Amino acid sequence: MTQTAPSDTVLIVDFGSQVTQLIARRVRETGVYCEIVPFQSAEEGFARLKPRAVILSGSPASTVDEGSPRAPQVIFDSGVPVFGICYGQQTMCVQLGGKVESGHHREFGRAFLDVEKECALFEGIWPLGSRHQVWMSHGDRVTALPEGFEVVATSPNAPYAFIANEAKKYYAVQFHPEVVHTPDGAKLIANFVHNIAGLQGDWTMSAYRARAVAAIRKQVGNKRVICALSGGVDSSVAALLIHEAVGEQLTCILVDHGLMRKNEAADVVAMFREHYNLHLLHIDASDRFISALEGESDPEVKRKTIGRLFIEVFEEEAKKLGGAEFLAQGTLYPDVIESVSFTGGPSVTIKSHHNVGGLPERMNMQLVEPLRELFKDEVRVLGRELGLPDSFIGRHPFPGPGLAIRCPGGITREKLEILREADAIYLDEIRKAGLYDAIWQAFAVLLPVQTVGVMGDGRTYEFVCALRAVTSVDGMTADFYHYDMEFLGRAATRIINEVRGINRVVYDVTSKPPGTIEWE
Repeated sequence: MTQTAPSDTVLIVDFGSQVTQLIARRVRETGVYCEIVPFQSAEEGFARLKPRAVILSGSPASTVDEGSPRAPQVIFDSGVPVFGICYGQQTMCVQLGGKVESGHHREFGRAFLDVEKECALFEGIWPLGSRHQVWMSHGDRVTALPEGFEVVATSPNAPYAFIANEAKKYYAVQFHPEVVHTPDGAKLIANFVHNIAGLQGDWTMSAYRARAVAAIRKQVGNKRVICALSGGVDSSVAALLIHEAVGEQLTCILVDHGLMRKNEAADVVAMFREHYNLHLLHIDASDRFISALEGESDPEVKRKTIGRLFIEVFEEEAKKLGGAEFLAQGTLYPDVIESVSFTGGPSVTIKSHHNVGGLPERMNMQLVEPLRELFKDEVRVLGRELGLPDSFIGRHPFPGPGLAIRCPGGITREKLEILREADAIYLDEIRKAGLYDAIWQAFAVLLPVQTVGVMGDGRTYEFVCALRAVTSVDGMTADFYHYDMEFLGRAATRIINEVRGINRVVYDVTSKPPGTIEWE
C-alpha cells in the first residue's frame, strides 16, 4: 500500500506496454507524483489513490479481440481528466461509444502530425497549422469518434491521431508522447498534468523524505528493524532513511557473500562506521554462498539460491539479536513493476528480482521498503537530501547477486577471483580516464568460453573477458557507451597482462530496451 503518496496524484493504468514506465518518468519529471497499476486492479488503485488525473497506457493487445483489456468505468464516471495513449486511445473510444477497426495500414516508427484545430493540451507548444514529428506503434486505429470528441490533429495514416473532448477534459493520441522520438511529447504530458488537471508539481524529495519518515514510524512503532545493507546506493539510502525514523531500533547487516567487487565490503563497512552512527554487523558468509553456487550455471537458479541464503542469514542474525519484527531492503519502483505480469497474456513477467517476492512465512517478519515508489535517479536525489557524499551517490549500480550473474556458466572460486581482478582493473582505468561519472554502469563479465592464445613464447588456453558500459538515467533503458579505441586497448592490455586466466578481451555493445532482463 502506498504510504507516501501526496494528494496530487496521477494514476497510470497499464495495459501491458513495454514503455509504460516512461510515462511515469515523464509525469514525475514535472514534479507530480504518479503510480502505475495493472488494469486488473485499476479500480482498487483509483479508490486508494483518489487521483486528480488518469493516463491510459499502450498495449500489445487489440480492442477488437474478445476479452481484451478495458479501463474501469469508474474512471470515466469520476469527472477527472483522462489522457489515452495508443491502446489507451482505442479503449477510451470503444468504451465511450466510438469504433476501432483492425486491418488498416499499420504504422510503426516516425510519423508527422498536422495540427488541424487549437487544443488546450498543446497550447503554447503546437500552433494551428504546424507539423510535428511523433512516434507511432499501432496496427488498429480509431474509425469513429464517441460523442463530444473532435479531431485536433491528423497524420497521413491516422486520421484520428489526436482527438479531444475538451468539455470533459478527455484527450487521446494514437502516437507515444512518452518516448524521446516524439520530441515535444514530454511537454504534452506536462501540459496535461499542470494545465489540464491543474496539479501544482510540488512533489519534491524533501517532501517525500518527510512523508517516508512518518510512514516508517507508523509502520514500525517501537519494534526492531534489521536492514539488508549491500553497500549499494539503494540499500544505503534506505538504511539512512530508516535510521532517521527509528534510530537505535535499526540494525544494519552487511552479508559478504563472496560475490562482491574487490575490497567492496571493507570499503562499505569503513564508510558507515566512520561517518554514520549506525549499528552495523559485517557477516562473512562467503564460504556458505560460494559452496552452494559452485558449478551452478543457470542464472535464475543462482538468483534464487542467493536470495534463499540471504533470508537464512538474516533469519539467523535476527535470532541472535533477540528477534526482529521487520526486515528492510532497498526495493525500487522498477523492481516492483518489472517483476509483475500486468496483462497475464501478451505481457509476461520480464524480470525476477532478488528484492521482490515477499518473505517466507516462517520468518514472521514484515518488509519495510521505503524506496518502493522511487526510480533510481530519484533515490540518488534522496541520498543527497540525507547527506550521502556525491562520491558514493554516483556509484555505479551493482545488483545483489553480484559477480554470480557476471560469471555465466558454472561458478567456481577460481573464476570469481579472475573476474574480481579484471573488474577492478577495468573500473580503475575508467576512473583514470575521467569517464566514471559519464557512464551509468560498467562491469566485466567472465564468459564461459576459453580460447587458444599466444603469450610470449607459449600457448595459452584461458577465458574471454567481456567489458560492458552503458549510459542511462534510471536503468529502464540503456545504450552502450562509445569508448574510443585507445581506452579499450589500454584497459584490455592491462587485464590480459595482470590477470592470469584471461587471454582475450572483447567489448559488448548490447543496448537495453525497456523491459528487458537485467544485464545477465
